[in-house]
Amino acid sequence: MSQLIENTEAFVFNLFKSQLDQTFLYHNLTHTERVLRSLREIIEHSNIKPEDAEILELAALLHDTGYTKTTAGHEEESVKIATEFLTKNKVDQSTIDAINNCILATKFEGTPTTELEKIIRDADSSHFGKPYFDEASEFLRKELEIQGIKNHSTSEWLDENIKVLTKKHEFYTDYALKNWQKQKEENLAKLIKQKKKLKEQLNKEKLKAKYKAQYKSESPERGIQTFYRVALRNHIKLSDIADTKANILLSVNAIIISLVLSNLFSKLDNPSNAYLIIPTAIFTTSSVISMVLSIIATRPNVTRGQFSKEDVSNKNVNLAFFGNFHKMELNEFEWAITELLKDKDYLYSALTKDLYFLGKVLDRKYRILRITYSCFMIGIIVSVLAFAISFKLMN
Repeated sequence: MSQLIENTEAFVFNLFKSQLDQTFLYHNLTHTERVLRSLREIIEHSNIKPEDAEILELAALLHDTGYTKTTAGHEEESVKIATEFLTKNKVDQSTIDAINNCILATKFEGTPTTELEKIIRDADSSHFGKPYFDEASEFLRKELEIQGIKNHSTSEWLDENIKVLTKKHEFYTDYALKNWQKQKEENLAKLIKQKKKLKEQLNKEKLKAKYKAQYKSESPERGIQTFYRVALRNHIKLSDIADTKANILLSVNAIIISLVLSNLFSKLDNPSNAYLIIPTAIFTTSSVISMVLSIIATRPNVTRGQFSKEDVSNKNVNLAFFGNFHKMELNEFEWAITELLKDKDYLYSALTKDLYFLGKVLDRKYRILRITYSCFMIGIIVSVLAFAISFKLMN
């Protein structure tokens, strides 16, 4: 290796290290070293003069230095940097011109004409025919995205790579055609396979979304299930609220009766407190009535808990309510449920019956609760008035 090439390698390394932006994930020192290795691979298997080989190596080292200045038109900036560096190293002008021509030949547009231009072009695009093509391609995609040049989707990037490999790129040297073209075709086949797989996946997702939307819009099943789910949940919540209200009345009246028994009843033995008898009786009676009605509202009804096979066959039993099967054997109940699930109409009928009878239970609870609250309210009012009248008459 000549001293000039060693100096150029050191110059490019320091230049990239100090001035190349970190967003260049593809066009960096790694890419330059790969191009140089591919170039030397071609030179080793070609009849290239030593002076031409040196021109090519210098061009390979300097061809992407322009990225330290700009992205668009970086080849021209690379020529400027190369000219300045080579002039300082006392390289003759004809050699500098030859190196610059090779740098400009790395532009993807146009067709190389000279042998040196063909070699440098093949070396610069050698990754198309290398096993690390996927890695290099992904780095280039990410570089374009980070720099805000273009953000490609997976499908778009596959299309772009397939387009480049089939229409825009070709190898020019005999060595590249013999040794890299096969790997390039394998890389292309892999891209096409990935594109086909992605297309099938997208079509599958579209079809799935289409049928899902169609199912939602055309099939009433989902709406029916939602109706039963919401209606049954609301009924159960209302039943819980009714039980809570009844428990509140039970607790309040129990406290009232305890206070009456401990404070008022002990005073009724004294003849001077005879005026308290009637108000206390009214107060106690209203509380007792409220407690009894609260208990009636929350008291569960006991059902027979059995059914026959004829009831199932005739669809006369509601299997959604535990009171109809709690005394049945497990195997009989499993058979009945199996029969129920076979018939969609029977299933909806059972849910409808369950909903209906829950509503009947709620109606009974809330009617009794309304009477209970009315008795409690009237009893409190009458008791207070009775106590007031008694106190006034006593005075």
